[in-house]
Amino acid sequence: MSLLPSSIIRSLPALALGLVVVLVWEVCVTVSGIRPQLLPPPSLIVAQGWAFRELIWLNTVPTLIETAAGFTLAIVTATVAAMIIDFSATARRALYPLMVASQALPIVAIAPLLVLWFGFGLLPKALVVALVTFFPITVGWVDGFATTELAAANLLRSMGASRWQLFWMVRVPGALPSFFSGLRIAISYAVVGAVFAEYVGAKNGLGIFMQLQQNSFRTDLVMAAVAMTALISIVLFIATYALENLMAPWQAEAKDASPPL
Repeated sequence: MSLLPSSIIRSLPALALGLVVVLVWEVCVTVSGIRPQLLPPPSLIVAQGWAFRELIWLNTVPTLIETAAGFTLAIVTATVAAMIIDFSATARRALYPLMVASQALPIVAIAPLLVLWFGFGLLPKALVVALVTFFPITVGWVDGFATTELAAANLLRSMGASRWQLFWMVRVPGALPSFFSGLRIAISYAVVGAVFAEYVGAKNGLGIFMQLQQNSFRTDLVMAAVAMTALISIVLFIATYALENLMAPWQAEAKDASPPL
């Protein structure tokens, strides 16, 4: 029996590859003599990131708030939209094409308009995050509802269950695995959406911090902020698995029982 948890064992290849990339990066930059303003070595990024940790954290907090607000808005609106689509074929034909078309809207053009309309506060950043993450969550719900087990639904229907009872007792639990798949796709874009919105216009946050440091030719601090953004995204991505294990424990048991490849 292994002394290490299975989750750590599964992460070892990725950690090893990341370590190799960092070491190669450090050696190549050091040997070639590239100026830190162009490409700082990882050691300098870590050192300066730690030296400016308080400033970086002060700009991280607004980004976290924007991400949480926008992602919450996306989950609520996506869930409502998916329910409407599931209950009405007419609504599906009307809403689904519009949602697909919304993904073709260039955020680089929409974000400045949102700042122009709503100012430099929280709302435009949350709306950008919601626009970026809304569609995968909706698709996850809709696809999950479509894969509901008919046998369970027919059994409850024969016992006199109403449509709402069938929805909450069969369709929602059956759709949770698909929902969390969409949630994981969406969460990987949420922080990036908040940072991009801050680039367009903000008083503080990782996006404006990167912009200011870039203008000051502090590439090391820009990369430190990028590393913080990546770290937040990874933590949020892992958190979706913990939430799935809490809300759909049967799915985790099914994964553990499946034979390894």
